Amino acid sequence: MRKKNVIRPILPLCLLVAGKPCLVVGGGQIAARKVGHLLDAEAAVTVVSPESSAAIESLAKSGKIRLLARDFSEADPRGQCLVFAVTDNEAVNLQVIESCRKLGVLCGAADANWPRGDFLTPAICRKGGVVVTVSTGGRSCLQARIVKDKIAALLSSMADETSGDDQDDDG
Repeated sequence: MRKKNVIRPILPLCLLVAGKPCLVVGGGQIAARKVGHLLDAEAAVTVVSPESSAAIESLAKSGKIRLLARDFSEADPRGQCLVFAVTDNEAVNLQVIESCRKLGVLCGAADANWPRGDFLTPAICRKGGVVVTVSTGGRSCLQARIVKDKIAALLSSMADETSGDDQDDDG
């Protein structure tokens, strides 16, 4: 979905969203991936979508996320720390971005609207207490995923060689 001629300069960050409200607009496979990343970061996740995948329904039933089974409302981003616009409708995703912009809430999209958003989600690898992210600034999700997979393999082989001491450290 990325246009090769669109490149945006990026500032890599690792956001501390534990306990903070984060919104995912959309209920499909991509939304489920974003929800998973947010849950890994211990965010308080709400999903807004009239229809949802089995994975999202299951997370809602288990109480891990809040699911609002309805269309997006312009007020939904209010009070959110971060928003993902990941519906299969570009017009809705653009509406989400514009609503977030009015409210001063960071928003990222996973479709052709991504350059209008505020952030990209990098390819993410978590192994043995290490978190590695890879981004190409929007040029190639596939290239980022390939590099991430190679790093994951390297981290797995290193884990076999270490004692498994998982002490957190500022990068």
